[in-house]
Amino acid sequence: MNKRIFLLSLILFMAIISSHAQIYPADSIAYPKREVRAVWLTTLSGLDWPKAKATSEEGRKKQKEELCDILDQLQSCGINAVFLQTRVRGSVIYPSQMEPWDIALTGQFDKDPGYDPLSFAIEETHRRGMELHAWVVTIPCFKIASAAKMGKKCLTKTHPQWLIKHSDSYYFDPGVPEVAGYLSDLCCEIVKKYDVDGLHFDYIRYPEKAESFSDSKTYREYGKKQDKAAWRRNNITSIVQRIYRDVKDLKPWIRVSCSPVGKYNDISRYSARGWSAFGTVHQDAQGWLRQGIMDMLCPMMYFTGDHFYPFASDWQENSYGRTVAPGLGIYMMHPKEKDWDFGVIQRELCYLRQEGLQGQTYFRSRFLTDNTKGLFDYLSQTYYPYPALMPAMVWSDSTHPDKPILQKRERVDNVMEQLVWQPVSKAGQPCRYVVYACPRENMDIENPQNIMCILRAPEYTYNQLTAYLYNLKIAITALDRFGNESEPLILESNF
Repeated sequence: MNKRIFLLSLILFMAIISSHAQIYPADSIAYPKREVRAVWLTTLSGLDWPKAKATSEEGRKKQKEELCDILDQLQSCGINAVFLQTRVRGSVIYPSQMEPWDIALTGQFDKDPGYDPLSFAIEETHRRGMELHAWVVTIPCFKIASAAKMGKKCLTKTHPQWLIKHSDSYYFDPGVPEVAGYLSDLCCEIVKKYDVDGLHFDYIRYPEKAESFSDSKTYREYGKKQDKAAWRRNNITSIVQRIYRDVKDLKPWIRVSCSPVGKYNDISRYSARGWSAFGTVHQDAQGWLRQGIMDMLCPMMYFTGDHFYPFASDWQENSYGRTVAPGLGIYMMHPKEKDWDFGVIQRELCYLRQEGLQGQTYFRSRFLTDNTKGLFDYLSQTYYPYPALMPAMVWSDSTHPDKPILQKRERVDNVMEQLVWQPVSKAGQPCRYVVYACPRENMDIENPQNIMCILRAPEYTYNQLTAYLYNLKIAITALDRFGNESEPLILESNF
């Protein structure tokens, strides 16, 4: 090797190591290897995306660039799952046979933006090693004033008998049996057409002020003299059950999640103070975990103090072995909202990890990427210094994929080497790969500090000089669609 290149590479590498040592805590025990780090990316009114309108080639280009910039930022601060709002309010951001295009894409309902935003978003999210979950708003449909603008696929034209006016909007009537089938068909349309990693349901409940929701006629027809609150809960549960069953029949690895109201119900020492999933909006979210018809909950815990901590523990204590990743109201830190001090969110983050909850979800993307009160810096530099894998869905499948088999290793310049291994699949589905750089004397792939990256292609190029100087081995595992990890392929440096 050229001596000058060797010395320059060594100086550069030592500078990188030194700068990281100033940022990251030395002790990585507190950092879990598996953790949900998700964000809601809102398309409603372009709140997070898009700002540019796809009404021309230039507009499409800007719209795509906006999304790529957001995804770059999310990747750089440690996010591993993006919940992209796919069904907005009775309109969607992909070419659907069932519902019209959403207005956010072009400024006009039911207007083709000239490309498939969901397909593009999946490709770009996967390219950055993150998962994409299609966020589906379920029971709310659209403002009454918008109905006339939505075109021939508007629900007021296709299925008006399923809708109820409530406040200023149309809602599905969950008591109508056909509603469950319609929502399931919509979700299955997404799952059949797109390589999404999950489906995420929002507002899968009765609306606020449910006591004035005008479903008396439906109750008389279908209620069979049940207690009305219990009948309503059963209606929502039936919708969840139908969608879960139909989606899992198509693709059992799809992670099905929802965002229930942040307090499930009154608990022994604390009242929900009139706002709970079970009691107020007829949403038996903990029951869905118990019944095995939901993989993950992201309860909307946009609260502080004793509105937050005891209820977070309640979700964890009643998780039934499934995943709970509470939603944090980071928008509340904005001066135009509640102007929360950063310490509110910081303490909540530390509490969730300390209590063993399996992650966090942030509402919403812009307040993270705008670095509201330094949150982006805190996550990227302190709270998420190392990558994390999503929790495995062992209740669906717990078998491990095959270990990768090395196909080729080749020097590509003075210090770099390319590794290529045989693609690994399980049940016909391609695996992803986790690359580790571990100290030779301690091949610990459970330590997230050793994770280099998560890949979709079966190849990786690394700096052999770095591996040699720091006495590192490379390890590569396969990761199936359920999150199960193989035994590692371990490689010595050839330097």
